[in-house]
Amino acid sequence: MFILLGMPIVEIIIFGFALTNEVKNSKIAVFDQSADQASVAITQELNASRYFDVVKDIHSYSDIDAAFRKGTMKLAVVFPKNFHEDLLHLNKAQVQLIADASDPNVATTLTNYATAIILDYQDRITQGREVPYTIKTEQRMLYNPQLKGAYSFVPGVMAMVLMLICTMMTAVTIVKEKETGTMEIMLVSPLQPFKIIVAKAVPYLLLSLINIASILLLSTFVLGVPIQGNLLLLIGEGVLFIITCLTLGLLISTSTDSQQTAMFISLTGMFLPTVMLSGFMFPIENMPRFLQIISNIVPARWFYSIVKDVMIKGLGFTAVWKETLILVGMTLALLALSIKKFKIRLA
Repeated sequence: MFILLGMPIVEIIIFGFALTNEVKNSKIAVFDQSADQASVAITQELNASRYFDVVKDIHSYSDIDAAFRKGTMKLAVVFPKNFHEDLLHLNKAQVQLIADASDPNVATTLTNYATAIILDYQDRITQGREVPYTIKTEQRMLYNPQLKGAYSFVPGVMAMVLMLICTMMTAVTIVKEKETGTMEIMLVSPLQPFKIIVAKAVPYLLLSLINIASILLLSTFVLGVPIQGNLLLLIGEGVLFIITCLTLGLLISTSTDSQQTAMFISLTGMFLPTVMLSGFMFPIENMPRFLQIISNIVPARWFYSIVKDVMIKGLGFTAVWKETLILVGMTLALLALSIKKFKIRLA
């Protein structure tokens, strides 16, 4: 009854708040080399828009690169020197928009929003003039200059496939032993619960490694998405995420009494959070605060961020250590709960 009555409520809330292509509250930075009347006015209009949140004043192009690598912003607006003077005396000026195109849809949307705000400012100051002012926006897309969609969905598909397969397969393992009656044989054996649980996870770990290899080979040689970062680091992070998903599946398996229930929980309970709250389909910053908090307990969110940073941006371990530590903590907590929930007696 809880699933039948509660699931529609949960789905309408998640879909209602998360299912949108609109990008809001995106963190951007401004590198204002002019700091004159026009550049300050445009910066204020960008900050006043509900689409942007100006959080950083950049002082050099190296600061822009560092901010993009940390993932603290998605767009940088660069005003050249003498911006206002060029506008007054030459009737034209230029603004550079630098976007993180590892997610091409978000990058395109943000540059379009910023361009529209700048053009609106241009139209207002041009009113009543015979020779119009012209502000040209130059767009630069980092990490994905061609704006290929594969750069975004390959990390997301990797997270989703591993999450669903690892969780679902391990969720039915121990339950299956209970239903077929072979669990009694294992319980009377000298094996400890920890060894039984780990032994159930090892085969699916090996199968998931094959999935990682196939996804990386297809993305590189078929879809043309290169692995910019360290391959061993990427595989290591993939193994960590697989173990996290396996322990989650084992927890479901030790907490249920039938394969049907375990499979239903693993599919329904994992598919929606993975798709909606991982940042794969919809930007997390667009969501209400309570959904952003809930997304922190979705393992796929952290793995998706890791794959984008390592595979697409070419960053090293120093950029993903926080996400790695979170996945390690989740794995240990889920494994401890699985062992605690494991019943050494069937009756």
